[in-house]
Amino acid sequence: MEFSIFQETRRGGRKVNQDRVGYIYTRDALFVVVADGMGGHVGGEIAAHITVRLLLERFEQEAKPVLASPVLFLQNALKAAHSALADYAQRFRLVDTPRTTCVACVVQDDAAYWAHAGDSRLYHIRRGSLQARTRDHSKVQYLLDNGVITAAEAGRHPDRNKVFSCLGGAFEPTVDFSPRIPLQSNDLLVLCTDGLWSAYNDGELVARIGQSELSKATPELLNDAEKRAGVDCDNLSIIAVRWAGSNGEWSDTVTTTHTETLAMGEFSTQMDRTITLVEPTTGRRALSDSEIEMAIKEIQETLNRHGSS
Repeated sequence: MEFSIFQETRRGGRKVNQDRVGYIYTRDALFVVVADGMGGHVGGEIAAHITVRLLLERFEQEAKPVLASPVLFLQNALKAAHSALADYAQRFRLVDTPRTTCVACVVQDDAAYWAHAGDSRLYHIRRGSLQARTRDHSKVQYLLDNGVITAAEAGRHPDRNKVFSCLGGAFEPTVDFSPRIPLQSNDLLVLCTDGLWSAYNDGELVARIGQSELSKATPELLNDAEKRAGVDCDNLSIIAVRWAGSNGEWSDTVTTTHTETLAMGEFSTQMDRTITLVEPTTGRRALSDSEIEMAIKEIQETLNRHGSS
């Protein structure tokens, strides 16, 4: 495989970054995931952290070097993450279960498969045209679909941050799955949280991400999104992948990843594994030293229990 990939996550104007992003690949398959922790408490950070780590670890267990069924992998992995968050809350005696949105994508055999819960998005872009975008599991999307509000009104609607599906909630999440989507050379896959996409309409985001190499275009998108949101800027995160394919002109030559350098059974992973465990509203530590130590231990035990279930 050949592809170019760029990922970044920022706090924006918030005290804590509750977003998590990560990717992992073998010689023949790539997996990317973005999660946006929910709630004004430490649980959002924990939820996103557990979800991304769990999904990356399950891919490492199952990709040999490709997945037998990408759709089944996504279905089982997201279900396992949802269960893991409930298990963590019970074992750590949390009042509320940690919750997070999530969007994840598998690429193998020159095709993409994705799934999402909540309002973290995936955009599929080809030659400057939007081919597909996930539909948010949100109140605003429902109002848009039913003609109650316009796209312009959606961006400033007071309920724009309310989602009805997430991992870790009281009910089983609504998860949407894509069909198998064949990829062509120079296709773009963009996964991001609402802190980024809410700053742009679809047309602007699509136009700007394709203007230059990902290592340049993506930070510029983040910079402008922060400026537009100002002091109230949410956490904002993105993973962008430009697919090379087997033929065709290739533009991101500087940052191209060539997976043939990996040995059979070898993986390459990228994720920020740090946990801050502070209150998002104040920036103060949410837990004592002993509680932090226990939380980290419980996170690892949760991952171990649900990683291969």
